Amino acid sequence: MYKKIKIASLLITFLAVKEIAIAQTDTLRVLCYNILYIGDTPPCQGPHNIYEGYLEQIVSYVNADIVGLVKREAEDSHGSAPVGFADSLLQSTFNAAFPGRFAYCPYTNLANASNITTLFYNQQKLGSLGILCTYSNITDFDTYKLYYKTTDLATTHDTIFLYVTLNHDNSGNDGSDASIRAGQIAGEMAQIETHFSSLPNMINMGDFNTDNSSEACYQTLVAPTNPAYRYYDPPFYPDATFSYPADWTNHPNSFASCLTTSTRISSSLPNSCSGSSGGGKSWYDHIFLSASIINNSDYISYLPHSFKVLGNDGNRVGNAVNGSPTNTSAPSSIINDIFQLSEHYPISLDLLVNTSDNAVTNVLPGEEIVTVVNPVSDQLKLRLSKNLSGKSINMVCVDVLGRVQIKTDFEATDETYQMPCSLVPGIYYIRFTKEGKLISQYAIMKN
Repeated sequence: MYKKIKIASLLITFLAVKEIAIAQTDTLRVLCYNILYIGDTPPCQGPHNIYEGYLEQIVSYVNADIVGLVKREAEDSHGSAPVGFADSLLQSTFNAAFPGRFAYCPYTNLANASNITTLFYNQQKLGSLGILCTYSNITDFDTYKLYYKTTDLATTHDTIFLYVTLNHDNSGNDGSDASIRAGQIAGEMAQIETHFSSLPNMINMGDFNTDNSSEACYQTLVAPTNPAYRYYDPPFYPDATFSYPADWTNHPNSFASCLTTSTRISSSLPNSCSGSSGGGKSWYDHIFLSASIINNSDYISYLPHSFKVLGNDGNRVGNAVNGSPTNTSAPSSIINDIFQLSEHYPISLDLLVNTSDNAVTNVLPGEEIVTVVNPVSDQLKLRLSKNLSGKSINMVCVDVLGRVQIKTDFEATDETYQMPCSLVPGIYYIRFTKEGKLISQYAIMKN
């Protein structure tokens, strides 16, 4: 049976800019993309091999580890692979970009919809334990269970779990459409809640088709009745790029850098199946993260300000991705791929995984590091590299407003050190210096 392992906390930039290597850390890049019925038979946009080529170049450029494809054609096969369309994508897109890296999770279509979602993952880093649950309403909403392949997995069977839910909500702008979306997400969450007393490391992503943050669909995720099931939309928190309430459909200029629909101006260009037109006008695609990821309390954490709308340079309101002014946010070939492939922009973010329970003993010769056992309870527990023995260490801990909460000096007489911690629950930033030189710095969560 798999179990979670204790690890050290996320290293961040705090009060000074410095990168410190902690043993056994890794990043996971997450990509979510509405691919506009690619795989349909007969093909509406154009030949399958051409559109799989566009997607291959985007996948190669983003270099993601988890890829959620939304609104792909539900057709079983279009002839370019021996089994089915997911295999075609694996063969013609993912293997073409990164031979042997990717696998895909099983998927469902209980709703008998014309489009479905599919999750691809980097099998060199992750394994799949299949579908945790499925909610079916117009389309299927599958929640997948992944596990991280730690270096000692074969012998210890210790791992870290990550759950991913893929969504494609009902589209439309009137009240009845919003009510359907509300019912879809409420039903999805009701099933998820039967499996957990609070959200684990979980990503909830896809095309939600919401017009604003006040929609019941959106509120169910970011402001549920039970806060144990709350998700966070990173550009709002913790990045604080925007604040609530947010109406991206009626005020697109205020959210220009995060608009995901549309990449196209005309409904007939580049083809007659171009979907939504009119240029950047709304923010339908989101990657929501559970509190454990946001707070770095369960070994996987969000890398601040890593959320991106690929190809959106902030100048696309009412404008095509390849319109004027020239879009230099990505290579011109990628900008063209995004224009050709779908009316949606792909979105991505980065997660940090830290699997090291004994990071301070795996340091380079002469390296001086202090790590913190995170989250913090009534004791602040530190681990110190052997190279710090006999040295005087200064520690400063501040809150999110920069107010000093703890300031102390101690001598490193052992490889572990602990002290009482009376911080109120919340997120804090802590740094360690020796003789005025920065050693380590972290974000910590006080339970």
